[in-house]
Amino acid sequence: MRKIILRDRRKLPPFNEPARELRVLNKPLWLHQGDVFSRYCKQEREVESLEEIPDERTETIVYRDNLFFDQPFIDQFIGEATKSGKACRVAFSLDDKAINHHALQLQRGIRREGNYFVADLWYFPYGVEENVRPLVMDMGAKEHGYYRVPSYMSNEKGDLTYWVPLRAFLSIEHWVHLYVANCIFGLFARGARMEHSLENPRVKLSILLRAMW
Repeated sequence: MRKIILRDRRKLPPFNEPARELRVLNKPLWLHQGDVFSRYCKQEREVESLEEIPDERTETIVYRDNLFFDQPFIDQFIGEATKSGKACRVAFSLDDKAINHHALQLQRGIRREGNYFVADLWYFPYGVEENVRPLVMDMGAKEHGYYRVPSYMSNEKGDLTYWVPLRAFLSIEHWVHLYVANCIFGLFARGARMEHSLENPRVKLSILLRAMW
């Protein structure tokens, strides 16, 4: 599978650097993206637009280089896309809690088209084509509360929460998105996946046996 990267050369204030050069989870974003795709893609090419992509009938992933996504998200996206055997574009339902609460503000990369939110991540089984279908991804967001929040920061019900995804996706176009990528969609998401894994009896048994050993 080949990987085509769409360059986004906008510089984010106050860093004066493109998003791909900023650090997410202690790595430059471009390196994080490369690590996530390393098990799938052997070829890589950078272009400025979709029109510059060579017309070759080969399995292709295309994404914009200011996107943050984690391994569970890409594993599910590629798994469902390859299973369908059709050209797909990443999409989200309009009521996705993580997208609505943490990903839509101060950006244009995740935008509404019809009944979905879409972003610049595509899968093409036989090279780039015009007809693509939305592949709706569920980020599996769970509500988690803040720790020791002052009463004046909470709403009338006393609730102040994050929506932490099990599978993360974000368009980084503002410094606020770096906070979301590193904390809510990064470290907190790792913790949420760990908590979710404890629902599996095999995981509990493995922890017990390791503790006994």
